[in-house]
Amino acid sequence: MAKESMKAREVKREKLAARYAHKREEIAAALKAGEIDHEEAWIALSKLPRNSNPIRQHNRCKLTGRPKGYMRQFGISRIQFREMASSGLIPGVKKASW
Repeated sequence: MAKESMKAREVKREKLAARYAHKREEIAAALKAGEIDHEEAWIALSKLPRNSNPIRQHNRCKLTGRPKGYMRQFGISRIQFREMASSGLIPGVKKASW
């Protein structure tokens, strides 16, 4: 299980990214239109909070909060996937060689 503080940090990053997404799009559009050059865009982006960048978000298992072995298609970690598949909770998955 992940620490509650780690899960809360990810939630905070998601909210910040959503809040500043429009501002980032405006800067990117101005750069593409030629209204500002790369240096001005870089300065404008550097004034935004670091955690507002969506790159800083990390995928976590919805059940355990585990950051590693995340399966994007299911939204859970590989360990939880294996347990659920063995229990028959995920339809269409057969135990092959694990």
